[in-house]
Amino acid sequence: MAGLVIGVLTVLLAILAAWFLFFTRRRREDEPPLENGWLPYLGLAFQFGSNPLEFLRSRQKKYGDAVTCKIAGSYFTFILDPFSYGAVFRNGKNLDFQKFAIETSRKVFGHADFTDPKYNLTYEELHHIFRQTLQGPALHPLTSNMMENLQFVMLRSKTSAWTTEGLYSFTFRIMFEAGYLTLFGKDETALRDDTERFEAHKVLIHKAMNDFKVFDKAFPLIVAGLPIGIIRGVKAAREALAERLQHKYLKKNSSLSALTEQRMRFFDPVPHLDELDKARTHNVMLWASQANTLPATFWSLYYMIRSPEAMQAAKTEVENMLQETNQKSGDTEKPVSFSKDQLDNMPVTNSIIAEALRLSSASIMIRIATENFTLTLDSGSKIAIRKGDRVALYPQMVHLDSDIYEDPEEFKFNRFLDENGQKKTTFYKNGRKFKSYLMPFGSGISECPGRFFAVNEIKQFLALVLCYYDMELQGDEALPLDNSRAGLGILQPKQDVLFTYKLKNT
Repeated sequence: MAGLVIGVLTVLLAILAAWFLFFTRRRREDEPPLENGWLPYLGLAFQFGSNPLEFLRSRQKKYGDAVTCKIAGSYFTFILDPFSYGAVFRNGKNLDFQKFAIETSRKVFGHADFTDPKYNLTYEELHHIFRQTLQGPALHPLTSNMMENLQFVMLRSKTSAWTTEGLYSFTFRIMFEAGYLTLFGKDETALRDDTERFEAHKVLIHKAMNDFKVFDKAFPLIVAGLPIGIIRGVKAAREALAERLQHKYLKKNSSLSALTEQRMRFFDPVPHLDELDKARTHNVMLWASQANTLPATFWSLYYMIRSPEAMQAAKTEVENMLQETNQKSGDTEKPVSFSKDQLDNMPVTNSIIAEALRLSSASIMIRIATENFTLTLDSGSKIAIRKGDRVALYPQMVHLDSDIYEDPEEFKFNRFLDENGQKKTTFYKNGRKFKSYLMPFGSGISECPGRFFAVNEIKQFLALVLCYYDMELQGDEALPLDNSRAGLGILQPKQDVLFTYKLKNT
């Protein structure tokens, strides 16, 4: 029996040795240092996934400006020198973002392959709609609708009693519903006058929130390659979200955002695209508008409440803005209104949000090499990149760099304020001025087109919470981040934290 076991182990070791001898990639001349890992196909997936920041810091210390790692069947060349990020952003000729984005989107959301000529669509046309409806003058009506919807949700209950709730739960339910109504419209009559239809609306939103939570929780697994069909309840949740976003339902709503209206006009005449496939494309928009904004809003509120100095500075800023616009704090019968231009002039609140984003953001920016080419780094050294490899940047290395930010693990509400109390935009690394100091929304071609709206939403939420509520956190322990979503954007907290609140002047 012992001989049989030894024999089996010998065969397995021989197979493993043969794998590494004949199928393991070898480093070529001028390529970055290479790590294949010991696990066939997976490579270094577990080591990277358990703590991407420490993984990359250790490789930077060992190898310097760049390293190539095998992760889940693909080769990633990580650019570890932040001054070389610009070289990646400028190299659109050899590095493609669209292919990776479209492949990931199809895998996760299950929509049609729009690169297929039969649909007669281009990524550029679709991306243009986002830029056209989420930036510039288009932000004014969008901001106004979000302001109205936030107050509709916040003030639905006007109890004078102190209420205890999880802070993440509080933030999630208000921001999700307000954001959903702002993008996809609402039945104005039902929400205002019809009790039965209003109750139906609450059921719909509650179901949508639960389906979103189920789908979003599984999102990292699907991106990593796990088939959605084997994760219990996730595909059903995703399809239920899409079902409610079919055009036959959206067309009944008023106050549709320009983004939704233009996307509907864009997809309606497309041949070979059924109604559910059109709705699945709106699922992409729903997830993109909520998945990072929700935790970003939570962290902004959490850090603000937890810091007495931040809370007081933000209160003063909001009170000054109320006085300038002849409005009153806490008057639930007269909704507050702050325009986009007024929101743009909130440097303290903007700094609080930027600092919260710096501490909670863990996105990864990926491009695919379309051909073999040479990338010139900031130091002047050149590295060879193979066709099909991923070139990746991990901005959290910048956000928590002690050479750029003093005490980088600490929340400092005024970190992004200059000596005049205005937005600070000058930071240094190694004595050199450094431009890419904050990248929670990506950069270059992959920079989120909805970033201005997202920051405005958070500002509105914080301002209205300060207008309407008295609040206290329960407990003073720092909340840990949930690193299971590292690489996908804003990290969620590992657990919720209780807080108490009540409406003012009641």
